[in-house]
Amino acid sequence: MKEHIYSFQPFYSADSGKLILGSMPGGESLRRQQYYAYPRNAFWKIMGELFEFDYQLPYELRIKALVSNGIALWDTVHKCVRKGSLDADITREEANDFEWLFSECPHIKKIFFNGQAAHKLFVKHCSKLDLPAVDIKVLPSTSPANAAWSYQKKLAAWRAVLS
Repeated sequence: MKEHIYSFQPFYSADSGKLILGSMPGGESLRRQQYYAYPRNAFWKIMGELFEFDYQLPYELRIKALVSNGIALWDTVHKCVRKGSLDADITREEANDFEWLFSECPHIKKIFFNGQAAHKLFVKHCSKLDLPAVDIKVLPSTSPANAAWSYQKKLAAWRAVLS
């Protein structure tokens, strides 16, 4: 039987007003213990353009740039079984503790999902939780597996995070 893999701790501040949620870190991210570590994933390049920082900064500085712009970053899934890195292969998943996160970040008013899978898993596991009312926006996955969207189309859609 395949063992569970685990997501990372969230990055946030008590003043975070927006939350970006992925599904579960991919293989390269798990290996490096960094969100969106796979070089072809457009997440950091898009964040750099939106928040005007060099997306090639050291990881800690990229995280700091997001948090200083009011962004919290986490994943929907706390642990799961998955062969490879595809969201479609996630099984036996358990959600992260969003009641705890919202108690830590009472100003979050918007959740942006990095792809459909993150949103579907959130709805599946968190719809019955007592969470505050928030605006939800599902954005195109920044993963290279989402090849139907060009980088420019992804960037244009992700500009919603600035609103």
